[in-house]
Amino acid sequence: MSTTVSTGEVSRWRGALSGVLSVLTALGFGHLAAGLINIESSPIFAVGNAVIDVTPNPMKEFAIAQFGEDNKYVLLASMAVVLVLAAAVAGALSRRSWIPGIALISLLGAVAVLATVTRPTFFAPDLVAPIVSFAAGVGAFFWLHTAAKQKEVAVPAAGAADTTPEEGSAESTTKEFTWEIPGVGRRTFLVSSSVVAASAGLAGLGGRLAAQSIDVEASRQALNLVPDEPAPPIPSGADFVDNGTPAFITPNNEFYRVDTALTVPRLRAETWRMRIHGMVDREIVLTYDDLLARPLVEKTISLVCVSNEVGGPYISTANFIGVLLSDILEEAGVDPQSDQIATTSSDGWTCGTPVDVVMAPGSDALIAIGMNGEPLPAQHGFPVRMVVPGLYGFVSATKWLVDMELTTFADFTPYWVRRNWAERAPVKTMSRIDRPKSFSRVPAGPFIAAGISWAQRVGIDKVEVRVDGGPWLEADLSTEVNIDTWRMWKIELNLEPGSHRIQCRATDRNGETQTEERVAPIPDGATGWHSIAFTAGS
Repeated sequence: MSTTVSTGEVSRWRGALSGVLSVLTALGFGHLAAGLINIESSPIFAVGNAVIDVTPNPMKEFAIAQFGEDNKYVLLASMAVVLVLAAAVAGALSRRSWIPGIALISLLGAVAVLATVTRPTFFAPDLVAPIVSFAAGVGAFFWLHTAAKQKEVAVPAAGAADTTPEEGSAESTTKEFTWEIPGVGRRTFLVSSSVVAASAGLAGLGGRLAAQSIDVEASRQALNLVPDEPAPPIPSGADFVDNGTPAFITPNNEFYRVDTALTVPRLRAETWRMRIHGMVDREIVLTYDDLLARPLVEKTISLVCVSNEVGGPYISTANFIGVLLSDILEEAGVDPQSDQIATTSSDGWTCGTPVDVVMAPGSDALIAIGMNGEPLPAQHGFPVRMVVPGLYGFVSATKWLVDMELTTFADFTPYWVRRNWAERAPVKTMSRIDRPKSFSRVPAGPFIAAGISWAQRVGIDKVEVRVDGGPWLEADLSTEVNIDTWRMWKIELNLEPGSHRIQCRATDRNGETQTEERVAPIPDGATGWHSIAFTAGS
């Protein structure tokens, strides 16, 4: 017969695996609980958002510059690697005692609770996810640590004996003994590990499915947005796609995305509400139906991210459908002493927009609900976002908009301004080379270079190009759509064989030419001439 006994010690590899699987179990069951209550309270997202909040600005800027729209995935992957390594080390140190492993899980649980309760959108039920996470992690570690210490041994039946001749003797001696059944203890641990791993995976998948049960797509598909005042058709000649520029209108799936949300908020139009309050004569609470009942206008607008380096990709153009923000604020009655519109996203992100920019005649600032003929995509702010031409997005383009307060710059400091970004950030006059590409090889002789330029609220007057430091040559401009959108340029050059460098600069209708001085994007936008090195020849 056989029995299970404890060896009193865990091998390093079993301890390390126990630690890793326990942490994964904690994350999986925490994600499941969050999916049923509020997905943003998931420990991985709560801690991730807290990491974003406390990360020094230079590191954030580096992440955006190096990884672009994938910076959030890089953050989550980095956190996962750190957690796995920490869990493996703590588990390996738990050879004789479960204390190191439980201590790590307890520490992670405390961090998750702290990250959850300090979120600006915290409400009491959000604590369920980190508590469930902690309990699941502790339970899994106890189970695996106990299983890792066990092995099965076989013992003879009562009265049985083994008679074995002693070495060097012809006599036999009877003695009691036990022997280990090879592999049985190992199989017990592997079965336990497999059960825990499967449970963690299923819990995580369940959390994802539960979060997706808020059917955003059904809410979007039920809407049919027809503007009362459509945007003018895009004229022919508005872009030079055949010469290498982007199409004038950016498709929704190609529109740049830069924000702090680790998970896209899932809001339905049917339950959306926004309160306009603060320094106003009367508070207004808007529903989505309220917006649909108002005159809908469509405006063609380019959006630019302040993180855009010289020559960077974070500019796109769309036809936005919405309600003029100035009309709604006039109904609310703005206090003349108010100079800032403080807006809040459903995930707690805050933004401050100058009142005078929004209320200026012809500002075209929108509470937007549509983009390129359809309701806003979820990743671009569905159901409602703000769009204000002429300002960088961090002071103008709140997505998943749920609150609007009229206040002052002295009384309210938004998310990025608290991190020493600019209070007011008008978009700077800029230009970019799209053809040729950096370090490309192009034919010698006649060659058409092309790119884009923008000077929002003012308009582009001219774009100039020079090769190898030679004279500035004026480029041909595309047909202008309006002063709030990009404008394409192209120029035919005669290139000698060899290496070259091309530069461009734009001048707006106020006579201001973009400066050559290179300045980093933060705190209020990059400056400098875009420059491309390439080779001409076969």
